[in-house]
Amino acid sequence: MQFALEQAKLAASIGEVPIGAVVVCDGMLVSSAHNRREIDADPAAHAEFAALQQASRTLGRWRLTGCTVYVTLEPCLMCAGLMHQARIDRCVFGAFDPKAGALGTLYQVNSDPRLNHSFAVTPGICEQECSQLLSSFFAVLRANKANEKNGATP
Repeated sequence: MQFALEQAKLAASIGEVPIGAVVVCDGMLVSSAHNRREIDADPAAHAEFAALQQASRTLGRWRLTGCTVYVTLEPCLMCAGLMHQARIDRCVFGAFDPKAGALGTLYQVNSDPRLNHSFAVTPGICEQECSQLLSSFFAVLRANKANEKNGATP
């Protein structure tokens, strides 16, 4: 999870929401990524989405069995769906996402009996650090917007 947190910090340093992800396969780190939605103007440029794509390219296969995704925020429906499609073995996440979490909070994509693949989920790893990174980022963002509204420079 520390590698995912490093990626999240990289995202924050470029003005992106601080979410990071890595993919580990058979004990080896095969990919890492962070959010790039703003920079790429791409709604699919989520950290875990990019990390899964990179892992597939690195491993030369779309089936990512034997792989674990580590991500700092509970995946959304799109990313959880991609994990399902990629046939990952496990997802480990840090902070819960009460607005969009699809691996336990709002949905349980990983264990829906109607789907043809299930995968293990380990929630809450480094939860406090992951949550604090997000909270701090949004606090600064709100303060900057308030300053702009009031005519002050940050």
